[in-house]
Formats: sequence, C-alpha cells, structure tokens
Amino acid sequence: MHLLHLIAARFETAKFRTQDRGAAAVEYGLIVGLIAVAIIVAVGLVGGHLDRFFDYIATRLGTVTTP
Repeated sequence: MHLLHLIAARFETAKFRTQDRGAAAVEYGLIVGLIAVAIIVAVGLVGGHLDRFFDYIATRLGTVTTP
C-alpha cells in the first residue's frame, strides 16, 4: 500500500508541474500581448508628433535660399 501512495504522489506532482507550465505559457502570452498594445499606443501617439515635426523641418528647409 505504501508503494501505491508513493506512485500516486509522484503522479500528482508531475501533473501539477505540467499544469504549471501551461499557466506560465498563458501568462507569457498575456505579457507579450500587453507589450504589443503598449507599442501600438506609443507609436500612435508619437507618430503624429513626428509627422508634424518633419513637416515643420520640410517647410523651414523649403524657405532657405541659397546664394
């Protein structure tokens, strides 16, 4: 009977390790998703400012006269 308890305990431990890997994979997936959303938002916010900045530079360069 003692041997069966040891085998059952080992099986349960292995089962929990497998479930833990699945949970870790889901957590990593959520982290990657959040990072992707943060990058998209940052590019969206900064993109408009950069566009206006380069337009400003282009207009300033367009008014420069060369001798």
